[in-house]
Amino acid sequence: MKFLAITLIVHSPDPVTGEKKSTGARFREVLDNAVLAEELGFDGFGVGERHERPFISSSPPVVLSHVAALTSRIRLFTAVTTLSLLDPVRAFEDYATLDHLSQGRLDLIIGKGNGSAQRDLFNVTAEDQWDRNAESYELFRRIWRQDKVTASARFRPELKDAEVWPRPLQQPIRVWHGSATSRESVDLAARYGDPLFSANVTNPIGPYAELVRYYRQRWEHYGHDPALATVGAGTAGYYAAPTSQQAIAAYRPVFEGQLAFQRQLGLEPVFPTLEDYVERSSALIGSPQQVIEKVHRYHEEFGHSVLHLHADAGGLTDAQHRASLELFQSAVAPVLRKEIPDPPWPWGPTHLTEPVPVTGAAPTTTQEGGPA
Repeated sequence: MKFLAITLIVHSPDPVTGEKKSTGARFREVLDNAVLAEELGFDGFGVGERHERPFISSSPPVVLSHVAALTSRIRLFTAVTTLSLLDPVRAFEDYATLDHLSQGRLDLIIGKGNGSAQRDLFNVTAEDQWDRNAESYELFRRIWRQDKVTASARFRPELKDAEVWPRPLQQPIRVWHGSATSRESVDLAARYGDPLFSANVTNPIGPYAELVRYYRQRWEHYGHDPALATVGAGTAGYYAAPTSQQAIAAYRPVFEGQLAFQRQLGLEPVFPTLEDYVERSSALIGSPQQVIEKVHRYHEEFGHSVLHLHADAGGLTDAQHRASLELFQSAVAPVLRKEIPDPPWPWGPTHLTEPVPVTGAAPTTTQEGGPA
């Protein structure tokens, strides 16, 4: 199993102290967490994309470029790239550039995004967002693979023998499809033989497991090898301590602060108590053994080979946050790496268009990625 640390770069008051960092300090915190993730041995670091409050993650290529300069090994993910809002030509230019700057360490997780404020900002409707997502992905995919592209489109001008530069380093890049509630993204992933990443955050396991089962069904329907279907899954929260009692006691003020913030926004919590949250959500709160057992319970439903944890402290102190991540890498990750298989393809750059210079721990060999 592989492990990602991700951030949506929420910019809101600390749920425990009520203090709110400056924008600059919040970005520096993201960069520090990326460096920490590589230091501790995480396999990937992801940055989300949102275009509304309380997020400041509107430009993941810029943030990930800075992360690429500060790291040398960890793979870089978007979580997710909102292709339904973006022009696929411009998105290609940004990510092909980042692909080179990171020396082939880039993976994309794409999705339509969510939130009416985002749609209004980009003049996208609830009715056309899925069509936009599919069209943008199909064009993006062709541009990544072809030197010249001719294509008609509904939501952007026609392309005629279009050349888009720079040409990417990875050929092709690995693209995951983020899935939260809808079968459209699941079917798109299965149709193209791409891996699926289940959000697995807001609700109990049921609806997410149903979408993963649907993905596997559609994967076979489109004629792909069932052994190559690949699933990643998110978690609603994470905090581990040597004992469950210590973990619950430390996390309770964090949960209560998050609950108050949800209610302040007029949202009715899905999990009204910490005990319910620990039991029925995907949050991993407890001792290392409890975390391991819960990941296995979810794996029985998902068959996933990649798991993400939140990179942000989110109300924990910096010391608590680091100690919890260190405990994950020392007592949880080794067990799960041994007991749950990795994705069915090498974890590294897909075959490259040019050699990668040897710099630190950056990849120096050519590897095949997942299904193209």
